[in-house]
Amino acid sequence: MKTLRIPKFASSTALAVILLAGGAAAATAAEAEGPKKSWLELFETTGFVGYLMLLASVAGTTLVIEHMVNLRREKLAPAMLAGDLEALINEEQYDEAIELADQEGGYLSNLIGSALRMRHAGYEEMVTGLEAAANEETFKLNTKISYLSLIGNVAPLLGLLGTVTGMISSFQTIETLKAPTPGDLAKGVYESLVNTTMGLFVAIIFLTIYFVFKNKVSKMCLSINMQAIDMLRHLAGHKAAAA
Repeated sequence: MKTLRIPKFASSTALAVILLAGGAAAATAAEAEGPKKSWLELFETTGFVGYLMLLASVAGTTLVIEHMVNLRREKLAPAMLAGDLEALINEEQYDEAIELADQEGGYLSNLIGSALRMRHAGYEEMVTGLEAAANEETFKLNTKISYLSLIGNVAPLLGLLGTVTGMISSFQTIETLKAPTPGDLAKGVYESLVNTTMGLFVAIIFLTIYFVFKNKVSKMCLSINMQAIDMLRHLAGHKAAAA
């Protein structure tokens, strides 16, 4: 049931974002014309480009929900797993720790597994292996959230496309009518203004969320990296004693 609810919620949220942007775009023009148009009526004036932005907003909202659920420390470095790995390392059961890390997977497990596989080469090599794994895992997380940046950068371009199509619609009306009135041109003007504002609004929302997630990922990765290094300090002392 959860897999059905999330897309439905995402669609409702994205549509609310689009309609809010549309209402803000043409509020002044609607007052000048007389009776105010509803948000749904304003959205209907956007044409095909408006539905493209709605689709982009649905995708972006779905990504935000997914990141809120999965980009948490409890998911990337579960406390129980960290305790089990640290206990195995302190007991010098390195093969069992590697097996547990491979079995569980995840950010912290991949770091510890990569480091322990280099234990015979020395502590410095283990840290090097851990750093390499950390760079790879951080890259994966940043790649996941980068799609929010993509949506935020595409949205203004879609708004610009809607502006062009709206102007084309207005000029087509001028061409077909001998004496076009402002009312005849209103639909094309609405399409231009509402699309432009919607594109900017969607861009502001998702680019802001992207940078929030980017900072969160950076802080979380740094914290988990330091935790993984602390878990391996036992090996540094063991190597020094053996030397």
